[in-house]
Amino acid sequence: MAEARIRRGGTARLTRTTAKGRGRAPRRQSRIDRLIAALPISEAAVQRIASWAIVGIALVLAGGIAVMFGLPGMARQGAADLAARAGFEVEKVEVRGVERMDEMPVYNIALGQVDRSMLSLDLPKVRDEMLKLGWVKDARISRRLPDTLIVDIVEREPVAVWQNAGRLQLIDVAGVVLQGVSPGAMPDLPLVVGPNANLQTAGLGKLMENAPALKPMLAGATWVGNRRWDLRFQSGETLSLPEGDTDSASALVNFARMDGVNRLLGRGIVKFDMRDPDRFVLRLPQGLAQDKPEVAADRPALDGEG
Repeated sequence: MAEARIRRGGTARLTRTTAKGRGRAPRRQSRIDRLIAALPISEAAVQRIASWAIVGIALVLAGGIAVMFGLPGMARQGAADLAARAGFEVEKVEVRGVERMDEMPVYNIALGQVDRSMLSLDLPKVRDEMLKLGWVKDARISRRLPDTLIVDIVEREPVAVWQNAGRLQLIDVAGVVLQGVSPGAMPDLPLVVGPNANLQTAGLGKLMENAPALKPMLAGATWVGNRRWDLRFQSGETLSLPEGDTDSASALVNFARMDGVNRLLGRGIVKFDMRDPDRFVLRLPQGLAQDKPEVAADRPALDGEG
């Protein structure tokens, strides 16, 4: 009897427990919960990341508000003023690499900045202003605390004097104007004449490489019609070349060959005309001999021809 009551009591308790368990509805996971569960990190780590994200957003908003009211600029200006009062201000400029150009424009740019604080000086801006100087091919600007600015200059190399519109100007191989030249102080460089002749200087140098024996004899060249060269030699003669890189190089090589055999230069001939590949025309000074208008281009022997 007692055994039966114990069994019934146990069954009743088991039944109540089972019924209670059946009464609870299973908790459904939301889409966010499923996404978090799929991540390869713990829930605690996700919470930390979310907290830092909130802090980051708050900092960005605070920075935006500060920028709106100009607080960062005020702070930078205050720091620059404080550094200047402490002696960190540009007082000296050390220029390196200068051989030909006048250094004064470099000093004027370096010391002419409105803000000369060593902390806030805009070095890229200073460099850009120096690159506007004709002689400056490149520049590197650096600070040496407490008060010195170091300027390393790479100068352009002058290769010719450009004559155009009544002015004489020193130029480099790219045709960049370096400075003006006075007629009484002409450097020992070839003279290129004519509109846009400065932009053809590199091509002229390449052309003369085809006749290295004539290169030291070249006194100048005129860029004619924006299409071809007239070369002028130190002995006074002019050589008219045809248009085009290939044709002008071929004519110059042919002329150098003939000059090597017959010594054309220095014989009083005024002009050689090789614009026509089938003719070699030369002109003598008036009164010396009657002009001979044309000579076959393949005839190197000129002795006795007027």
